[in-house]
Amino acid sequence: MAIHQVFPEQYDAQLNQKLARLKEDFARFDLPEIDVFSSPETHYRLRAEFKMWQEDGQVNYAMYQPGEYKKPFLIEDFPVASEQINQLMPELLTAINADPVLRLKLFQVEFLTTLSGEALITLLYHKRLDDAWEEAARALKTQLGVDLIGRSRKQKVVLDRDFVIERLQVGDTTFQYQQVETGFTQPNGRVCEKMLTWAVDHSRSLGGDLLELYCGNGNFTLPLAQNFRNVLATELAKSSLASAEYNQRLNGVENVTLVRMSSEDFAQALDKVRPFRRLRHVDLDSYAFSTIFVDPPRAGLDPHTTRITQRFDNILYVSCNPDTLKHNLDTITQTHRIEHFAVFDQFPYTHHLECGVVLRKR
Repeated sequence: MAIHQVFPEQYDAQLNQKLARLKEDFARFDLPEIDVFSSPETHYRLRAEFKMWQEDGQVNYAMYQPGEYKKPFLIEDFPVASEQINQLMPELLTAINADPVLRLKLFQVEFLTTLSGEALITLLYHKRLDDAWEEAARALKTQLGVDLIGRSRKQKVVLDRDFVIERLQVGDTTFQYQQVETGFTQPNGRVCEKMLTWAVDHSRSLGGDLLELYCGNGNFTLPLAQNFRNVLATELAKSSLASAEYNQRLNGVENVTLVRMSSEDFAQALDKVRPFRRLRHVDLDSYAFSTIFVDPPRAGLDPHTTRITQRFDNILYVSCNPDTLKHNLDTITQTHRIEHFAVFDQFPYTHHLECGVVLRKR
């Protein structure tokens, strides 16, 4: 399948194939019935980026097959991406080709859209962005009705925001999220809503306090907070933590404390290996943690953090990599049993599946 194509008539069969492969891979675990959360079959991705192919005074969107990065093929639409991106693509291209200032040395375009209807476009250049570019870009921003950023080496020009505000529905509540241009966000908004709803549903009766590692921009933190007395959430990336703080205020969530720390350092803090200046305003002994929530990067949990999770009565684990999840579960299931298991099809027409696991201490 070409990387810019989708085949809705094959979607169910491909998802079933992925599910069968996952069941085979996890055969050594006593899995309960797996909850399966599908994706929209088209227009499911809220982010997209394209190389811009310059030839004969015109520029076009281009993509590359893996391993063939010097052989671009031109595209006119991208059914993988949101309908809003597909609407903006021809409008943006027409405007750029009509203005030499916008077109000159443009080499990449990035789109960030939302279910809420907001959009941010980033234009990347091999040139210095001057006053003439900014004047043309402001006219383009007004024409398209989007936020716009220009980037070149050691330069970033923001017109007028570098973020969008997303709105995700979780049960009866709508949560708002600042999503910054370079920050991590879940690319499949509808599946993200299903992930959040699943996590909230399966933590509703747990009570006590929640510890969250890898909280990002507060994507899971804010919906989960309604099910716990207090939440202590950690994140290492400054930009993500700043968005989490912004989103906490935006949603009026008052029972969350955010700390900038790596999972490894926080595990040491829990063990009282040494004091940490970033925790000087936090009394760890005042928390009665019943549950830990982790959504680690593809590398999964390091051995120390894995052992830390085993101290908690309840573990909620969302994984973007089934291989590292299996490795972590080999350890965790020595002390905990798997109560619920779910898969989320974030990336249709690929081999990728995201997983969610609820574990309780034996």
